Amino acid sequence: MRNLSGCCHGLRMWLSLGLAILLQSACTPVPKDAQQVDELPPIYPDYCDVTIPVNIAPLNFLLRLEGCEAIEVRVEGSDVISPDQRSITLRARGCEAVFDLDEWKALLAQMASVQMPLRVTVSARVDGRWRQYRPFNWRVVPDSIDPCLTYRLIEPDYEVWNHVELRQRCTENFDEAPLADYVHQENRCMNCHTFGSQNPALSMLYVRGPGGGAILNQCGQLRKLDLKADSMLSSSVYFGFSPSGRYICFSTNLIIPAFHSQPRKRLEVYDSKSDVYVADLQQHSILNCPLTAQASVFETFPTFSPDGRYIYYCAADSVQLPSDVERLQYALVRIPFDEASGTFGQQVDTLVPSAAVQCAAVSQQQPGPRGKHSVCHPRISPDGRYLLYTVADYGTFPIWHPEADLQLMDLQTGIIDTLGVVNSQKSDTYHSWASNSRWFVFASKRDDGLFGKPYFSYVDREGHAHKPFCLPQRYPRFYDNTLKSFNAPELGRGRVPVTPDDVARAMQLEAEKFQLVGKQTHTGARTIP
Repeated sequence: MRNLSGCCHGLRMWLSLGLAILLQSACTPVPKDAQQVDELPPIYPDYCDVTIPVNIAPLNFLLRLEGCEAIEVRVEGSDVISPDQRSITLRARGCEAVFDLDEWKALLAQMASVQMPLRVTVSARVDGRWRQYRPFNWRVVPDSIDPCLTYRLIEPDYEVWNHVELRQRCTENFDEAPLADYVHQENRCMNCHTFGSQNPALSMLYVRGPGGGAILNQCGQLRKLDLKADSMLSSSVYFGFSPSGRYICFSTNLIIPAFHSQPRKRLEVYDSKSDVYVADLQQHSILNCPLTAQASVFETFPTFSPDGRYIYYCAADSVQLPSDVERLQYALVRIPFDEASGTFGQQVDTLVPSAAVQCAAVSQQQPGPRGKHSVCHPRISPDGRYLLYTVADYGTFPIWHPEADLQLMDLQTGIIDTLGVVNSQKSDTYHSWASNSRWFVFASKRDDGLFGKPYFSYVDREGHAHKPFCLPQRYPRFYDNTLKSFNAPELGRGRVPVTPDDVARAMQLEAEKFQLVGKQTHTGARTIP
């Protein structure tokens, strides 16, 4: 009898819950006699007229409208699709639009197959009266975005950290998991997590401080590396994997934070010294090249080309610091590298001169370069076609430079697109490519100049970038309520098979030592324009 009573009680509970849902649905207002408003709805994040991948999570948003009592969102597809499957109608009390994941996925798959845009119409009830805003489009493309996004969550102000986390998020839904966190690392600083060729089986992150090191992930097996020889400035700071995964190029940097005396600027971070090396992960050696480790030149932000033939990096002639920091301007350069022999080339080529970015060729679509003089963060698309980098007035830490923008160089033609459709009036930087070369992600402070958030932009087959959109969240008010900045977002082809416990265990390992070797002598000339 007790079991039967329990079953009846459970049945009554579920019936009551179902009735409550039905009543709530029945009470949701339906638009009637709506006033037509000839302007786009004030939605946040700004998802109006964006291009999105077929596999992206629902673009949940809120309507920033005082006194909003209820909303209706109609997402309608092409007439090519049967009428009962080509649309979503969402009605809710309040101002938040949260889409059903299964309905969303089905609709996007259908629209990507017919290459037609979705038409989105938003209506809102304010003070008992409905208004309908001008519709906008979502263009759904079949080019998927990589399903994994890793990033660091950190306080956005100054050079102080607390409760830092490295996390990985599925872009296809809202699943998120920690990769490394402050709980397991005694609240120490953890730096950027980077994939090798967007491969989750090859990646690396840093844990700083006493006993720290580079934590290398190879198919879920972790190694702790000490990438510093006695004569080097520091351990590795910025790095990138070679295509084979055998080598990493990296910079050693003496990084100086300094506060501005000017109230319009918060903080300046710059290198007082920096060099570029290559580590052989098989031979436990660090390859030294005189052309990339000169005392009179600052070298930083190295990255391999997808074919492994070049190392791209940024270089600047040294200046008096900190007094002449605004004259610290970096050029975009490259040096050949032979993976088979592990040797550098004999000549450094300059792609973007440090003091003449404004004179570079600019695409017809985005005329008018904006006078930036310093280049940083070069990243090459996996297909080898495009080079994406950041430009700022000076220096090498653009996250604190509101004028920092992204630029896109076509490596076949040399044409530079200033990406006017992508950039904002605040810092846009820290970018990485998707494995299919059709998408890139970057960190933007466009909302308030303080908190960085991940934005995605589509690059079509003609090389044109499209208006970016912010990483969708399950709850539309997420970005209003979080007090962390998203730092150094990286796209990967799958979930990294590593947990904070794994990283904590790896930190207990003896760090593998590397020996600095000089593999060749160079006589090539070296100057920075």
